[in-house]
Amino acid sequence: MSKAPQNHRLLFPLLIVCVCCFLPVTSAQIRSTAAPDVQGANLPAQPIGANDLIAVSVYDTPELTRTVRVSADGFIRLPMLKRLVKAQGLMPAELESAVAEALHDEQIIVDPFVTVTVAEYDSRPISVAGAVKQPLTFQAVGPVTLLEAITRAGGLDTEAGAEILVSRSRPDPNVASLIQRIPVHGLIDVADPQLNILLTGGEEIRVPEAGRIFVVGNVKKPGAYTIQEGRESSVLKALALAEGLEPFATNEAYVYRREASGSKNEIAIPLKQIMQRKAPDVPLLANDILYIPDNTGRRVKMSALEKVLLFGSTVGATALVYGQIH
Repeated sequence: MSKAPQNHRLLFPLLIVCVCCFLPVTSAQIRSTAAPDVQGANLPAQPIGANDLIAVSVYDTPELTRTVRVSADGFIRLPMLKRLVKAQGLMPAELESAVAEALHDEQIIVDPFVTVTVAEYDSRPISVAGAVKQPLTFQAVGPVTLLEAITRAGGLDTEAGAEILVSRSRPDPNVASLIQRIPVHGLIDVADPQLNILLTGGEEIRVPEAGRIFVVGNVKKPGAYTIQEGRESSVLKALALAEGLEPFATNEAYVYRREASGSKNEIAIPLKQIMQRKAPDVPLLANDILYIPDNTGRRVKMSALEKVLLFGSTVGATALVYGQIH
């Protein structure tokens, strides 16, 4: 009498197992419970580009699961597939459908389940160059603001000018790049959000250096001095930056200026009359060389000054002046 209940208790688990064995298992259930993990960066979804590295996983087909780099012309090649699959311009989900369709059309897999993730973007470089502390090129794995890009470059250098130039490449190589000028004052000082533009890759950010004037000769502090755009400079302002004249300065000065055409001009400056307020101050332009010779009447030629200033040595230029090179 005691064995019957024990057999009865064993019957129910057996019936449940048998019923489960005959229940239909859908492909959706398999995919939701047994989809393989793809080892990839899973970067923010955006259109795939040339040279991007993508991870392709085909369920239950390890020979097709691999990382592959998109070719320069935008295609990927998978083993056993006769045709190339277009990847450039597609979102990862769209590439999944394209790979699955190719596997089905070539009768490799009847009902393929494909997963695509982006392991590395290499098609969206953003370069930052010019008057920044650490020029660099990085990949935009998502929208990047202009300020973020400059921050990655260590920020603006002290020699930065008043504008930031952002050039965007065009799809047509015969069409010139679109250049956008961003004022530094509005972007950083005013914090205008409209100037903090979004970058998606393919941009070149260039920060030109501010213009400079060179003051050499018989002054107390020869050097190169920055001229911020929108602010005028003059002979008197340059002398103030150079902390005034030395005792042996002559009554005349000279401004050496290279014109846009490439020609060189020597402009005589009535220095004594300007200092005595008997003549108007003379404006200076970026890259002008203000040269104050000594009272011996012998002075340096423009070619000699330019050779030294080319190497950034105003100290050397001053030595030439005191050496009385003709």
